Amino acid sequence: MTDPSPLAPGSALARLTEALGPDTGRKGLPPVERWNPVYCGEIDMRIAADGTWHYMGSPINRPALVRLFSTVLRKDPERYVLVTPVERVGIIVEDVPFIAVEMAVEGEGEGRQIAFRTNVDDLVQVGPDRPLRFEQDSKGGVRPYVKVRGELWARVTRALALDLVALGEERDLNGEATFGVAAGGAFFPVAPASELGVP
Repeated sequence: MTDPSPLAPGSALARLTEALGPDTGRKGLPPVERWNPVYCGEIDMRIAADGTWHYMGSPINRPALVRLFSTVLRKDPERYVLVTPVERVGIIVEDVPFIAVEMAVEGEGEGRQIAFRTNVDDLVQVGPDRPLRFEQDSKGGVRPYVKVRGELWARVTRALALDLVALGEERDLNGEATFGVAAGGAFFPVAPASELGVP
């Protein structure tokens, strides 16, 4: 199915795009945390668990448009919203909004540097301000996430997750043997070693 013209005149996304103004020469991310316009309800937009953005039931096939809207995404306490200085609209996010699709690793131990690139080209350096977190999935496997900005997270792809967990080590954490990953001067617990069968 073709892209349902998300920028058709008068559409919700067209209004958001217009409020953002031209993106030529734009530097950095918009200050969405400082914007607090009136909430205008939900629009028919969904970010699937695989990171694909959908509008009115169809995938948005324009990467530049997805990247643009990703820059005005924010997680409010009650919902995810797209926000501009004049409008705030809710959208559905099935898991987290971004996918970490590329990883670079340098060094060892706590001095190790790990960086990710997301599916919308955010670059994230892991550390205390951009932590890793690990959740168990329904099959007992481990799903890693990395904080991108604000309360927005990226899920690490399965292939990269295997590489990331391979960097793990066991440490004593509050008197318990814990398996985790060290990076950026911090240690990010995956799970107690006993749960993972680590001797």
